[in-house]
Parts: sequence; C-alpha cells; structure tokens
Amino acid sequence: MNISDIRIRLLQKDDSKLKAVASMTIDDCFVVHDIKILEGNQGYFVRMPSRQTGEGEYKDIAHPLNTPTRDEISRLVLAKFEEELKNQQ
Repeated sequence: MNISDIRIRLLQKDDSKLKAVASMTIDDCFVVHDIKILEGNQGYFVRMPSRQTGEGEYKDIAHPLNTPTRDEISRLVLAKFEEELKNQQ
C-alpha cells in the first residue's frame, strides 16, 4: 500500500477536541475522506471515518485490518497535520 496523498483541513474551533479532518489517497486510485484528527489527554490521535448506529455506538466505515497499517496511517496523517499547523503560523 502506498499512501500517495494526504490533505488536511484545519478547523478553527478552539473549544472542540476535533482539530482537523483529513483525506487520504491510496495508490493514486482510492480515497478515504473524513479521517478525524482529535486532541486527547495523550496528544493528537487519528480516528477513521465512522457513523453512529441506532444504539448510539460509533462503527468505523473504513479502517485498516491490522495494527501496523493503522500505525502507519496515523503516523503519516499526524505528520501532515503537524506540517499544516506550522504553515498556518
């Protein structure tokens, strides 16, 4: 898998844990939208696109099947997010 592009849309809500939304292109042929970048107690983290069920639970719509892939996606998305934050200043 080659992540060929990551786009970040920074959000300006200071009181929200949601800091940005990302789109990721895989192999120049498949896009995943609505990847969320949130701020938690341990720093920033990535949440894959999800929807709320009738029972109030959130279920991922698209997600990696294994931990190494999830870690790589998180690393790349957060690196691009940090780059965008620096460019904004």
